[in-house]
Amino acid sequence: MRTAQQLLADSAVIAVVGASRDPGKAAHRVPAQMQRYGWRIIPVNPTVDELFGERAYPSLADIAHPVDLVNVFRPARDAVEVVRQAAAIGAPAVWLQLGIVSAEARRIAEAAGMDYVEDRCLIVERAAAGLSRLP
Repeated sequence: MRTAQQLLADSAVIAVVGASRDPGKAAHRVPAQMQRYGWRIIPVNPTVDELFGERAYPSLADIAHPVDLVNVFRPARDAVEVVRQAAAIGAPAVWLQLGIVSAEARRIAEAAGMDYVEDRCLIVERAAAGLSRLP
């Protein structure tokens, strides 16, 4: 199991389930900042067509290309299904944002052989490790 910082270092494409169009929400600010540091952000939100200059998808299954990491901005009760979907598309890793914890989601991820992080923030871990994907 890779550490949170190893996951970020190894990932280039992050699908963000629950990405928000509201700049006041963490589900907008966090992916926007990751994008500013060079990660490709693929928004997963069934209510919008585009976010962060990228096409938005209604579900993980609708994404036509591989993703390195699935980042979850949904309540813990929804995380179980998101992790199932991440396993179904062959995502190598899942990351539940700060405040999101699910023992069942963890079991599903581990059974599928996925790396799993919960209750941690992408931008905090990125900053702590001094990571950037910019040239």
